[in-house]
Amino acid sequence: MPGTHAILSPSSSERWINCPPSAKENAGGDTGSTYAQQGTDAHALCEYKVKKALGHKVRDPTPDLEFYDEEMEECATAYCEFIMEQVQAAKESCPDPLVLVEQRLDFTRWVAESFGTADCICVADGTMTVVDFKYGLGVLVDAENNSQMQMYALGALNLFESLYDIQTIRMIIFQPRRDNISTAEVTKEELLRWADEILVPAAALAANGNGDYKAGKHCRFCRIRATCRKRAEYNLQMAQYDFAVPDTLADDEISMILDRADTFIGWVNDVKSYALEQAIGGKNYPGFKVVEGRSNRRYTDGDAVAAVVTEAGFDPYEHKLMGVTAMTKMLGTKKFNTLLDALIEKPKGKPTLVPESDKRPAWTINDFKEEN
Repeated sequence: MPGTHAILSPSSSERWINCPPSAKENAGGDTGSTYAQQGTDAHALCEYKVKKALGHKVRDPTPDLEFYDEEMEECATAYCEFIMEQVQAAKESCPDPLVLVEQRLDFTRWVAESFGTADCICVADGTMTVVDFKYGLGVLVDAENNSQMQMYALGALNLFESLYDIQTIRMIIFQPRRDNISTAEVTKEELLRWADEILVPAAALAANGNGDYKAGKHCRFCRIRATCRKRAEYNLQMAQYDFAVPDTLADDEISMILDRADTFIGWVNDVKSYALEQAIGGKNYPGFKVVEGRSNRRYTDGDAVAAVVTEAGFDPYEHKLMGVTAMTKMLGTKKFNTLLDALIEKPKGKPTLVPESDKRPAWTINDFKEEN
């Protein structure tokens, strides 16, 4: 649910655990965005559906949702069905499991002035399940070694360990728009060890603005990502390979470049966007100037254009079949599958090089030959 955010929050923990000084640099709350509001709306709908399925009296928030559409409805319904499946599974070992939705959690046992809200917690004898709903499309989220989920699990454990004999904690990411359900499982001892050895020391440094800056993939949403010197140093290590011929590089050098390529490109784009914003505001960068970019012609009145062209004896409209995504959105997933399932095919994708942590099975040389 919307509200205030802790400086050392679970959602930003990957960043401040890896780069403790970044916590102070990013203090002050988010300015908000369209994507954030979409996520807030989707969470509100999910909360309503799950609470209703659990038998609570709740008000339908749909009329108040700014970004409500059929896709959001389907994602929230799928999430609700998934949660009820988890509840039913918990009942196999515990006749009356505790299910909490949008549960406020306190982490001050480990992290000063830190709190957050878990989307769903299901507690049964022996096992506790923590589920986090992700509506975003941009980043595929993995539950394994996920510090946000581990903090939620700690907060839930702090609430219930005196009431339930919790030995195993399951952490689940439910990300329907990426067809991603990621699960990680840890023991109570493993979770508490992570808290003592990793979380607590990093939080102590972050709370005081101490520790070393460290660049990496966790820089993605940092406020100073465009001007951070440590991130620049990290990415400028790539510069030494600017003019190298690929077949003169060692295998480990190529691996390093592949590992950092997306981060490097993201950093360059961040610097360019920041510099443009500053230049528009009057900042002068030696050797550069702000000019008017290219633009394309467009109609001032589409209806008037159509009328004029039609009267001249021409058809001003293009007629083509909707794409799969647009057709799915128009019909809805269930109706789309019912009507068109037999007429849909999914060709194999082109080969692409990814980190070993990617869950897709590796191609063999024979697979590549068959495709070609």
